[in-house]
Amino acid sequence: MTKQTQDFEAMLRNAMDAFPVKGDAFEAGFKRSAELNEKLTQIAVDAAGRSTELSSEWTKDTLARVTDLTRAKQDPADYAQSFADFGAKQAEATMERMTAFAEIAKATQMATIEALMEAGKSSTEAASKNATAAAKKTASTAKSAASNASAS
Repeated sequence: MTKQTQDFEAMLRNAMDAFPVKGDAFEAGFKRSAELNEKLTQIAVDAAGRSTELSSEWTKDTLARVTDLTRAKQDPADYAQSFADFGAKQAEATMERMTAFAEIAKATQMATIEALMEAGKSSTEAASKNATAAAKKTASTAKSAASNASAS
């Protein structure tokens, strides 16, 4: 006894034919999605670049301070002062850099929200336009059907 395998491709084709869909709606949706992804990617790449620059700058400053810290001193008290200066400068630099990172995050968040709101507005406008067109077509069809019914 042999088993018959189902033709899933034919089943899928029949199912898709049973639900006619306008391809241009999918194409427009895909384009909007691609544009949004492009904007969001640009926002992320920009934030990553700015963060990397900030981190690199911070590392260079820290290495310069370490160089100053490790220089030979004449008096043992100079070592204590050097460590205190290093700690104070690092604490100040940390506050400055954390503030700068927060500004990058804030700007990234705002740009992301703006991009999402713009995409939402665009989608809403497209949906409204499609709904208006469908309503006009339905009204026209109903009017035509009514006139055909009264003529009969």
